[in-house]
Amino acid sequence: MNKQVISVLVDNHSGVLTRISSLFGRRGFNIDSLTVSATNDPAVSRITIVVHDDAKVLQQIVLQTARLEETRHIFVLDPAVSLFRELLLLKVEATQANRSELREIGSIYKAKIIDLSPESLVFELTGEPDKIDAFLKMMEGFTILEMCRTGITALERGGASEHLL
Repeated sequence: MNKQVISVLVDNHSGVLTRISSLFGRRGFNIDSLTVSATNDPAVSRITIVVHDDAKVLQQIVLQTARLEETRHIFVLDPAVSLFRELLLLKVEATQANRSELREIGSIYKAKIIDLSPESLVFELTGEPDKIDAFLKMMEGFTILEMCRTGITALERGGASEHLL
């Protein structure tokens, strides 16, 4: 089973997210991550859904989501011609003994320190999911106080055309 990223352009009105998530729940499809964002058209929202399923289940997901009245377009993003990004906010315990090591690791990953107190640091990091995972792996040796991670948001690259299904 491979990770698949599905982009759904939907009418921007209340209840649409509930309808889509209910469809997934009723059919037993598991959502790994889900993000919703505005588009350049105020009447349209983009829902990015990440699933780990085989081709047959993916086809069912796409066909059933496409049938919803609010769905304008749905397509599976090809990783070779798409950009995937996540945002991580990570608060770690920072002592005199580990503060410089934390800053060094953050610098290597190009993480921004967005809050600093005598007891903690808060990092902001954006990037591909693998980069976020690697940064979190490096932070395992420290005391993580809080963490918030968005799901994937994605677009096809430059001249790539959306493959509507």
